[in-house]
Amino acid sequence: MPIKLEGSCHCGTVRFDVLSSTPVPYQLCVCSICRKVGGVGGSVNLGAHAKTLNITQGKRYIGVYKAILDRDTPHESVASSERTFCKKCSAMLWLYDESWPDLLHPFASAIDKPELKEPEEMVIVKLGSKPGYVRLPEGPKQTYQHYGPESIEVWHKKHGKYVD
Repeated sequence: MPIKLEGSCHCGTVRFDVLSSTPVPYQLCVCSICRKVGGVGGSVNLGAHAKTLNITQGKRYIGVYKAILDRDTPHESVASSERTFCKKCSAMLWLYDESWPDLLHPFASAIDKPELKEPEEMVIVKLGSKPGYVRLPEGPKQTYQHYGPESIEVWHKKHGKYVD
C-alpha cells in the first residue's frame, strides 16, 4: 500500500497529505527554476498519486506559480507545470503538470511525516544550468547535464523502493 506523506509550509498555515508509491528523495534538480524557487541548492521532488491529495488546512493561502522557460531569450515560454506554494511564507509545496494528470510531485522539503529515508546515492539533474558556486551534495552520486534515463517510478522499482 502506498505511503501517506504529510506535509506543510514553513509557517504551518498550509497542511496536506498525499499517498506516494515513490517516497525516496533521491533526485536533486539544480535547474534555474528549482534553484530560484527552492533555494540555492535546488529542489528534491517525490512522486505521489494526484487524486489522493488532501489539503487539510489553509487552502485559501495556496498560490500557484507557472515558471518562465528560457527567460530573456527568443524562445521564452510559460511552463505547463504548476508549482504550488504558501502565500504567507512562500514555502514550495508540490508541483503538478496537467500533461501527467495522475502524478503530483511534493517537494521533499515540505514533508513532515514520515521521516524520509536517505538514499544510498543521489541523482543530480540539470547540471547544464548550474552555476559554479552551487556545490553538489557529498557522497555517491550520478550526474546528468539534462535529465537521467529513469523516471521517479522506474528508479524506485529498479532499487526495490516502490511501494504498491
